[in-house]
Amino acid sequence: MPSLTPDDRRVIDEIETLRSEFRHRLAQTRRWEGQLRRSLTAAAVRGSTHIEGYTISAEDAETLVAGGDISPETDEATLDAVTGYRDALTYIQHAADFQIFSWDHTLLSALHFMMTRTAGKEVRPGAYRTSGVWVSGGPGRPPVYTAPDPEQVPELMDEFIHWLDEGDLDAPALVRASMAHFNLVSIHPWSDGNGRMSRAVHTLVLAREGILAPEFSSIEEWLGADEYNTREYYGALRDVRTSWQPERDAASWIRFCLTAHHLQAQEVQRRFEAAARLWFRLEHLAEQHRLGERTVSALYAATQGHLRRTTYQDEEALTRDQALADLRTLRRLDLIEPVGHARTQRYIGGSALRKIRSEVHAEVHADLYREPYLRP
Repeated sequence: MPSLTPDDRRVIDEIETLRSEFRHRLAQTRRWEGQLRRSLTAAAVRGSTHIEGYTISAEDAETLVAGGDISPETDEATLDAVTGYRDALTYIQHAADFQIFSWDHTLLSALHFMMTRTAGKEVRPGAYRTSGVWVSGGPGRPPVYTAPDPEQVPELMDEFIHWLDEGDLDAPALVRASMAHFNLVSIHPWSDGNGRMSRAVHTLVLAREGILAPEFSSIEEWLGADEYNTREYYGALRDVRTSWQPERDAASWIRFCLTAHHLQAQEVQRRFEAAARLWFRLEHLAEQHRLGERTVSALYAATQGHLRRTTYQDEEALTRDQALADLRTLRRLDLIEPVGHARTQRYIGGSALRKIRSEVHAEVHADLYREPYLRP
């Protein structure tokens, strides 16, 4: 655990201020909150698996989190990876509130099994590796990281789990989570899935803090948002380690993670504001067309590109016929448009909804994101 600089502590305080604001806003029941939570969860699943080379669309990620069928063009390996990570992240969301909880080998083994259960026998889902591993530097290049020998893994994991239970408990949770991430990915205890597991444990450490739901605290979306962020992520790891050297200073890694948390918190703040503004305008649109209040939920989902009959039906406690009747009405008014067929059919916003969403997006993104280590 590195010593924190005054700038580190200032950035942590700013993140905590944003998180307190989120917690206050979540204390007030809002009809769009469920869809926002699902959107953030889907973005975390999509981001963390994208880092590993598994790519699905934002719409498919939303559908997967909602329990629907995604595009049949998705290859089996990608479907397995994103489904496994969804299941693990769902467990973490519930584990945030477990009254009885402990860090142990079985917990980590179960999470790894969820993520990799369909992998080949060489991966041995849930079991620690028995051979050496390294992180490739690319074709014709030396490894960028060589993990500790497999004989060391059980003892290192014992130490790691003991630290999760009792180590540095007075440190800020954001820093403990970042160190858990770094140390687990450095031990590299499994044959595959170490990056996903380390990011998941990062989120779980914050979830057990109990201040904010995991989907509002995770940086997985930010890490996998684009190739630039992912390159920075791998670069931050390379700056601190090339082999197992736990005595090295991890200050630059902590600074990277705090930057990611701050920027993701800014993004979540904008998501809150956009959701509130969008819902308000859709309520007025529904009134203009003399639509029932429940259809605002359908209109909101359509603006995000993932309105599905089954999800709408469940969220609004409707019968199948009621849901179909509402969707037919929205189609007749040209407010939504169908995409796909049969079980993968979804609806996107028509021109009126696209215009509203574009206006709201421009409003909430009028100001640039702020680099946290540059003082205002």
